[in-house]
Amino acid sequence: MEVLPPPVTPDKSPQIVYGLEERIPPGPAVLVGAQHVSAMVVGTITPPLILAGVLKFSPADTAYLVSIALLASACGTWLQCRQRGPVGSGLLSVTGTSFAFLQPLTLAGQAGGLALMMGMSCVTAPLLIVLAPFVSRLRRVFTPLVSGVVVLLIGTSLIPTAFYGLATPVRPDAPVWSGFAIGLVVVAVIVAAQATGRAWARIAGAALGVIAGCVLCGLFGGLHLPDPGTGAWFTVPRLLPHGFAFDWKFVPPFVFIYLVSMLEAIGDITATSQLSGLETKGPAHWRRLSGGVLADGVTSTVTGLFGGFPSATYAQNNGVIQITGVASRRVGYVMAVILLVLGLVPAVGRWITVLPPPVLGGLALMMFGLVAVAGVRLLVSAGLGQREGVIVALSLGIGLGLPTQPALLASLPGWLHSLLESGISAGGLTALLLNLLWRAPRTEE
Repeated sequence: MEVLPPPVTPDKSPQIVYGLEERIPPGPAVLVGAQHVSAMVVGTITPPLILAGVLKFSPADTAYLVSIALLASACGTWLQCRQRGPVGSGLLSVTGTSFAFLQPLTLAGQAGGLALMMGMSCVTAPLLIVLAPFVSRLRRVFTPLVSGVVVLLIGTSLIPTAFYGLATPVRPDAPVWSGFAIGLVVVAVIVAAQATGRAWARIAGAALGVIAGCVLCGLFGGLHLPDPGTGAWFTVPRLLPHGFAFDWKFVPPFVFIYLVSMLEAIGDITATSQLSGLETKGPAHWRRLSGGVLADGVTSTVTGLFGGFPSATYAQNNGVIQITGVASRRVGYVMAVILLVLGLVPAVGRWITVLPPPVLGGLALMMFGLVAVAGVRLLVSAGLGQREGVIVALSLGIGLGLPTQPALLASLPGWLHSLLESGISAGGLTALLLNLLWRAPRTEE
């Protein structure tokens, strides 16, 4: 049996204000936790809102799905940061509803409604639980090169979504460029805070940018009160609230997307490890990856049983870590509490969702760009020789180019179409296959 070395506290780099195991005062912890939540809460509730619109769910079902998404994010984040036994990465990792499952969930919803959507989600989610203990044996497959390509594609795939907010005018009768101007102010405040080099400014930079953007939107009449909702003040999770159904023909797309989700989690957790000053190789690193994948599997399984959609480790938190310089996993506990309140009390969560689109767009532009930078760092750490350069070039070309050709994708079989319409999965699979077929000389891990 392999004996793992005792955990070693990483040396804190100049870029880190609070290291992984450092205790952070309550004030900064709440401020940083709120910035993490603001960076990912919209992404967490957007998939259920999209599915509700496409499949015409009732307002009550939609409200419940949003609440469960937030509660699942709270539980998943707690599991990741807490790391008890084999579960959790032990890093400042954040989980939320996965966009990767939109296509298979839509197909399942059209065939069998919410019952089939939940049934397929929670029946196939244990795949991650089964594979998690063997992640370390896949080190020759999920190399830093493959993980770097996936993280880079995550960032580059998300960046265009930021411009949907930036292209939204402050109000309907305002000039088209007004939203972009507000977003630039948000970015300028964040960059200025980083340029000061002061710890407090880095920690508060994203929050200051959001506040500045909201103030400007308010001055130009772009702030609005939240929707009053259904009037419910407290959400009670219910076991199998929509029933349960299963269909074998939906197993392949769900299984593959879970594999892609595992690949994304490995890339995201590797990037978080790097930003936290930890080694991205060796037994301790693979233990973190295994625990992170296992936590995602547990969260997705339990969420499906309570009527929610699959969860995945998010990349947005890496952008916040870079901006604030705070890698302390104790911030994750604060995040979990905030998300728990948002999920249990819908009226509180609705206030978060009324942040003006240009403000969210400016914040997202910074966050997603920094996620892409984290991918570049992983690729540099892997070494970019002739072999690696060709693999990265082809993977990025397919990952960024194939999703732009819907006619080509439409000609493919349904399962392959759902597999390749995501640039992350298309490019990630390309890197994975090329890395396997074109073997590198063996080096000691």
